[in-house]
Amino acid sequence: MPGQSPASGEAAEILGSCGPEGLIDDFEDNNNQTKVTGGRGGYWYTFADEAGTRVDPEAGGPFAPSPGGANGSRYAAHVKGHVGSGRVVFGALGVNLVDPKGPYDASKVKGISFWAKRGEDSYGQVRFKVPDVSTDKDGGICRDCFNDFGAEITLTESWQRYVLTWRRLRQLPDWGSPRPHMIKPGKLYGLQWQVNKPGASFDFWVDDVEFIGCD
Repeated sequence: MPGQSPASGEAAEILGSCGPEGLIDDFEDNNNQTKVTGGRGGYWYTFADEAGTRVDPEAGGPFAPSPGGANGSRYAAHVKGHVGSGRVVFGALGVNLVDPKGPYDASKVKGISFWAKRGEDSYGQVRFKVPDVSTDKDGGICRDCFNDFGAEITLTESWQRYVLTWRRLRQLPDWGSPRPHMIKPGKLYGLQWQVNKPGASFDFWVDDVEFIGCD
């Protein structure tokens, strides 16, 4: 598979595309809303801690795709900034799957695929996170929230495809309540790409985000 990264593993070989309805966003409409299909239609945003992290586009401000997508396409999501020096720090890109924010049922798919890369002088480690009913505050369950199921990915300066199954996603150790055995794909609250390294400068791109492995 051209452009497949080691992070994709064998999942890329066994999980097929879900077709047009599986596409979350390819950004080619050049707006901040996901593709309106399959009951979805959420919006892209950036966010950061309050300990000095800077993110561009500015957190809470308007988000727009940037020219230069994967595989020769026109647009992609592009986020850059600098992480602060506090104990809990983050700069991130996120998207809600529905609007207003609420749970989305992705139980009929096996995982997520997306393309991503980093800028020349950017820190390369990104945590891909999937908030669900057990970890997102809006789910009404968690007492120690935001330890979302996810995976660490290593970005390169070339576009690579990343394929992650629900079964592969894990919470970080030693914190968070509750700590269920597995993510609940029937009640997802969004997708996030987060840099957590104190003092790191980051510059990364995301494109062609889709659900994969339809039943």
